[in-house]
Amino acid sequence: MQVAVRRITMNLAFLVSLLLAPTTRAETEVKVGSKGFTESVLLGECLAHLARSTGARCEHKAELGGTQVLWKALQAGDVDAYVDYTGTIREELLSDAIPEGNTIRSEQDMREAMAKKGILMSDRLGFNNTYALGMREADAARLGITRISDLRNHPKLEIGISDEFMERQDGWKQLAEKYRFPDFRIKTMDHNLAYRGLEKGAIDVTDIYTTDAEIDFYKLRVLEDDLGYFPTYYAVILMRQEFADRNPPIAAKILELVGKLDSKTMSAMSAKVRLDRELESNVAASFLNEVMQLDAPMLEVGRKDQFARMVQRLIKTTREHVLLVAISLLLAIMCAVPLGTLSAKNEHFGNVILGVVSVVQTLPSMALLVFMIPIFGLGALPAIAALFFYSLLPIVRNTYSGLTQIPTNTMESAVVLGLPPAARLKLVEIPLAMPSILAGIKTAAVINVGTATIGALIGAGGYGAPILTGIRLMSLPLILQGAIPAAAMAVLVQYAFSFVEKRFVSPGLRLR
Repeated sequence: MQVAVRRITMNLAFLVSLLLAPTTRAETEVKVGSKGFTESVLLGECLAHLARSTGARCEHKAELGGTQVLWKALQAGDVDAYVDYTGTIREELLSDAIPEGNTIRSEQDMREAMAKKGILMSDRLGFNNTYALGMREADAARLGITRISDLRNHPKLEIGISDEFMERQDGWKQLAEKYRFPDFRIKTMDHNLAYRGLEKGAIDVTDIYTTDAEIDFYKLRVLEDDLGYFPTYYAVILMRQEFADRNPPIAAKILELVGKLDSKTMSAMSAKVRLDRELESNVAASFLNEVMQLDAPMLEVGRKDQFARMVQRLIKTTREHVLLVAISLLLAIMCAVPLGTLSAKNEHFGNVILGVVSVVQTLPSMALLVFMIPIFGLGALPAIAALFFYSLLPIVRNTYSGLTQIPTNTMESAVVLGLPPAARLKLVEIPLAMPSILAGIKTAAVINVGTATIGALIGAGGYGAPILTGIRLMSLPLILQGAIPAAAMAVLVQYAFSFVEKRFVSPGLRLR
């Protein structure tokens, strides 16, 4: 029975080696990124097409969470270029310049401040996509609301605010202070879900981007910013200066996008994706081919092609998801079982260990992922590290419980037989604690399968990728392409560990 954990570890290690084998290929030359909303993904596709037109390989790391995730990735070199906005740059990315006595007043000030950080900031792409507040046209007309300040007269309105806007320096808190709002009932939610909330009447007001295609589709009224709170948000390209110096032709080609996009064009492109369900890559390619004569390739959109892409996506996301779960679980078993054993043998040490792993379990997953980016960069490594930490508690606690609940007379018998401590642990304690240990490993594995979906926010892939895309596009089929396989994998993991328990734990010791 004591070989069960060893067998699990060896099998997981073998599985990881198989999954890693095909990935040993040359790294892509160009890595562009985008945030988790459609306009950003479209702009990322534009950068990718422009880079590929030079003959370079390019990877588009799409839907990478919010501003700070991409900014840290750019600084760490995990992303070479992405599109951001002047208001965001001034209020979020360069907020550290203000305590140093600097004043960021103009775009030239931004460029100079960015240059000091090793980042090249382009001229404007051509459109201003500022924040605004919006509500259903019918409700706004009924209540006589045309300006943001009018909201003060309606304190019972339900306000739905996107997660990022709630926490930004130029976000909701400062807006509420500027307009002296009453204590509204605030709901924080994903930006893409807020429109659905408006449509269903779950909320009355939300933050919007002024180029969003949903404004016309859902018949929303954009409230006038009568106190001039929102700054301008002109789209610009941020690029690592080191990358531009190393690849002048690629950088020059990417920067050709400057001045090519106006608000009407950007809104129309977003509408093709959000409302007409066209592929982001095709919409971006069509625009570049028409405006810049690029000859970017278009993906086939027939049913057979869509099915083939779905199968390819399923294979890819399954491989990525298994990799995340297997590696993190393998590392957790190797670390947590010894920690649980030490905790059982030393009460003081055990209290410290159990306290630490319990605290780690309470950390918000997104916060932990963002914390890992400067250390591990983007991709699978930070996700594996986060999953490793989340796996520790159930394994450590169950190992500790299994060892401390062994009957005293059994332990005394082992001592009477003259078994030394190491032999008692190997031949008596671990076998008797095995049902509890396996239960902890099984719990950690099932938790990992579900939690691994958040890895898509930092480019780790897995089943979270189609789920995030489905939420962004409000597409139930896409959401199910991630949710159903994740649920199926959790069930398979459950049955797999039930088989392991029957194989390595005697019937009399199995947990009921």
